[in-house]
Amino acid sequence: MNKIVSKEYLSAKVVKLEVEAPLIARSRKAGHFVIVRVGEKGERMPLTIAEADTRKGTITLVVQEVGLSSTKLCNLEVGDEVTDIVGPLGQATHIENFGTVICAGGGVGVAPMLPIVQALKAAGNRVVTVLAGRTKELVILEKEMRESSDEVIIMTDDGSYGQKGLVTDGIEYIIQREKVNKCFAIGPAIMMKFVCLLTKKYAIPTEVSLNTIMVDGTGMCGACRITVGGKTKFVCVDGPEFDGHQVDFDEMLKRMGAFKDIEREEIHKLEHEEGAHSILALEDRNAPWREELRKAMKPKERTAIPRVKMKELDPEYRSHTRLEEVNQGLSSEQAVVEAKRCLDCANPSCMTGCPVGINIPSFIKNIERGEFLEAARVLKETSALPAVCGRVCPQEKQCESKCIHLKMGHEAVAIGYLERFAADYERESGHISVPDVADKNGIKVAVVGSGPAGLSFAGDMAKNGYEVTVFEALHEIGGVLKYGIPEFRLPNKIVDVEIENLVKLGVKFVKDCIIGKTVSVEDLKEDGFKGIFVASGAGLPNFMNIPGENSINIMSSNEYLTRVNLMDAANPESDTPVAFGKRVAVIGGGNTAMDSVRTAKRLGAEKAMIIYRRSEEEMPARIEEVKHAKEEGVEFLTLHNPIEYIADEQGRVKQVVLQKMTLGEPDASGRRSPVPIPGATETLDIDLAIVSVGVSPNPIVPHSIKGLELGRKGTIAVNEDMESSIPMIFAGGDIVRGGATVILAMGDGRRAAAAMHKKLMKVD
Repeated sequence: MNKIVSKEYLSAKVVKLEVEAPLIARSRKAGHFVIVRVGEKGERMPLTIAEADTRKGTITLVVQEVGLSSTKLCNLEVGDEVTDIVGPLGQATHIENFGTVICAGGGVGVAPMLPIVQALKAAGNRVVTVLAGRTKELVILEKEMRESSDEVIIMTDDGSYGQKGLVTDGIEYIIQREKVNKCFAIGPAIMMKFVCLLTKKYAIPTEVSLNTIMVDGTGMCGACRITVGGKTKFVCVDGPEFDGHQVDFDEMLKRMGAFKDIEREEIHKLEHEEGAHSILALEDRNAPWREELRKAMKPKERTAIPRVKMKELDPEYRSHTRLEEVNQGLSSEQAVVEAKRCLDCANPSCMTGCPVGINIPSFIKNIERGEFLEAARVLKETSALPAVCGRVCPQEKQCESKCIHLKMGHEAVAIGYLERFAADYERESGHISVPDVADKNGIKVAVVGSGPAGLSFAGDMAKNGYEVTVFEALHEIGGVLKYGIPEFRLPNKIVDVEIENLVKLGVKFVKDCIIGKTVSVEDLKEDGFKGIFVASGAGLPNFMNIPGENSINIMSSNEYLTRVNLMDAANPESDTPVAFGKRVAVIGGGNTAMDSVRTAKRLGAEKAMIIYRRSEEEMPARIEEVKHAKEEGVEFLTLHNPIEYIADEQGRVKQVVLQKMTLGEPDASGRRSPVPIPGATETLDIDLAIVSVGVSPNPIVPHSIKGLELGRKGTIAVNEDMESSIPMIFAGGDIVRGGATVILAMGDGRRAAAAMHKKLMKVD
């Protein structure tokens, strides 16, 4: 059988395995390789034999963890069986007394070079060996090489050992120093290519050992074919060694990358299953991979890259479909290019603008190196809703507003687009990771409301080992993410996946349960809940209290969007009715107003208007949402304010009277205050008005808790840790702020979770 008899780590990811294979050991010669398979569904993987012991009946393989199959092999331990080993395969190395020979080995290519060096020395050659690695830790088998070589020169990319430089630098030094008759090179394909370009310049015959894609390995399948001297050769039977000056390396490199994307996804699947890489390794700014990325491009080159433009649905088409998302996301190629714009600042100011503290440079740099699943892992360490935030957060006012690019006169890095890309890539790949969860501590905590604040809190507490139960008053989980934000901006399927991720963390959800009515806070305490986080939202819409405002077909944005989004009222099969206006006026200038007016357009409005009392510059809605609304045919009546609605005989609104405004001095928020222009009014014909002028806290939960201190507008008063006047009752989101963005609410949830965890650990 093929039992592993010894295992040694030559570096962090390079393993030396001695495996029982008596027949192969007896027949093996320098240059031969074997085909190895791990597991009944494993891939056939070619590996050159580094050593053979005929007495013990073993062969030695040196393996680097670079893909799925090699990782599975390296994960085996002494005593484990390798499923299949077949060989020896390929042609043996031609050995004679050439004279002075350079043997260049890069990375794990040093291992198959060792028997060649030994054979060349035994044949009477002067052997000068060049060992190369990115760092000192990646230089392997130095002792063994020195024992069989006349001289050993060591080259490292970073200069941490030997001489600083590439393998070609060491080779050229020897060539210029003395006459060289032959060169052997084994290592990464790109290394061998450049070695051959160098030796060809000096007319030095060069042999390379190739390790291409193989399936069969015995000459049957043709997967390993390459072009040598203009002719097709098969590595498994004609090689693995060839005249390096005749090899078409560019073609070979392309063929070796054929399954790169699939392989990357599979290795990530394995890593997530086995926890192969810690999150710290992904976030470490000083990690070698991160330093290499910074060195790969100069800052001026990065800032010269224009900001990516995301593909959008055609405005005319999208204005008639409410279930198709407007923004279409980034391609992998677009994401990598945009990620290259990030300068990886030592003190990233972008993070100061993120309410949940996402490690922005780390997830972006993982995208730049093509590790998209790892980027998603970084995001999920701090954000319970990355796919949501990537779509609806006002990045231009938060993280992106702090980007150093802006200070340099360039557009900010598209952080939001990249966040969405990473989250979407993970979801679509099917390899969804779950953050590390602490051991269960047996402590129960309750969450009131399943909006962004509640979900964020729930995620962090679950990761800390708590038994988390979320109580939701509605029949769907998600709060404002479901009832408030239309699917053309945030598809429900995206929210559902984020919720399912929380379920995987152990979070329990209870629907149709109103805290303060169905169940009281006292009931929760009696049931053993040690902490309560109230995130019940605002929920109570504001109106303007002007004449005629209670006419038929005048409703709040909350009502309108709940009917359409949550109840699917626009669907003919839905029992819930909704008014389909032809001339629709939406009062307000925030994101909710934009959602309402764009929804009205999709429901058939011939004239959809935003009526806002300030100018467009003061409008709180995202710039992107305003842009999209205009593209879809929405009209903007800025510096106008409703002062009266006029109804017909049936009590249905038919007109709105608008007061024209001008801007005065800035108010407390910094925006210029709207001032009426005396006698300047305008009357418009409408058949539907949607009021979107803010919300107030829903009183049900706050008023049900005896002794709870409230703010001036009925919000729950909290300290800097989000704790209320009653110990172990915390609160966040709209119920505290009166109105908050998704990301601000999530920040409240994270802050409350950290504080509650600290207190509970002290108590218990």
